[in-house]
Amino acid sequence: MIMSTVLAPSPHLRSTKTIETAMYGVIIALLPGALVGAYYFGLNALRVMAVSIIACLVFEALVLKVRGKDLSPLKDGSAVLTGLLLAMNLPSGIPSWMVIVGSLVAIGIGKQVYGGLGFNPFNPALVARVFLLISFPVALTSWPVPQPLSFSLDTVTGATPLGAMKTSLLMEGNVGEAANMSLVDPLIGNMGGSLGEIGALALALGGVYLLVRKIITWHIPITYLVTVFGMTGIYWLIDPVRYAPPTFHIVTGGLMLGAFFMATDYVTSPVTSKGMVIFGVGCGVITVLIRLFGGYPEGVSFAILLMNAATPIIDRYTRPRVFGYPTRKEART
Repeated sequence: MIMSTVLAPSPHLRSTKTIETAMYGVIIALLPGALVGAYYFGLNALRVMAVSIIACLVFEALVLKVRGKDLSPLKDGSAVLTGLLLAMNLPSGIPSWMVIVGSLVAIGIGKQVYGGLGFNPFNPALVARVFLLISFPVALTSWPVPQPLSFSLDTVTGATPLGAMKTSLLMEGNVGEAANMSLVDPLIGNMGGSLGEIGALALALGGVYLLVRKIITWHIPITYLVTVFGMTGIYWLIDPVRYAPPTFHIVTGGLMLGAFFMATDYVTSPVTSKGMVIFGVGCGVITVLIRLFGGYPEGVSFAILLMNAATPIIDRYTRPRVFGYPTRKEART
């Protein structure tokens, strides 16, 4: 019998972690936020999540079949996670066919066109979300008003807190009610928005679960949140009439979902601790600039995708020195 031996350079690391444990760990962490969305948006929320997850699984299978690959990647949980994350980025009133189109974009263009899991430069769910936002802006900015435990597929739409703030700023030159808004509703999820824009407390609890289980590290989410808090706090101190307080920015919009569940994607974020900090700060700066000065009320999706594009160069300039080799500065001298 011939035995094969795998030779690889040191260091040799042993770990019980697998792709499956990481993916399903994130899915478990998302469940509190998904349950909050299902509670406040009822049957429509369940419809969007089910359609998105099933469509992502189907398209993953079809693309793998076309590529002549086996279907074992369907078991790793990445397609399920992509479907759930996409659903969390959508309003519950969106038509099912748009969810299916978004799933096709997420799997076909955001993931498989680059070679599958581990090769995609951009977060697939965010690629699909931005595609749908650009293609169908009305549907993607029509936010249902919460109707707890509703079994009706009919929805009444209203503005999100960030949208209301942006409108008030443009029409009246001030942030309106955002300056004095109670934080209770955003924390528990009783407000309009996508499934992942509500329930900041539930999403934060999921993020803590990821940190405790060491599925993610603190570097990206904490620096992201601190940067947003610090920048919006400075603007608020300068002019509280035109800028909302930092606590408002932390608990509204998709910040919690983005910071803990999408910016921390293994494939599309830096691998070094220093690089992760730079990535988190970059996400925070871009998010704040779009929220305060951009045309869209929310900037999380665009911020993460832009920093995804910067990840290769961040990795290049933050990689640790190889033992025995000179640094770039030493090599030049």
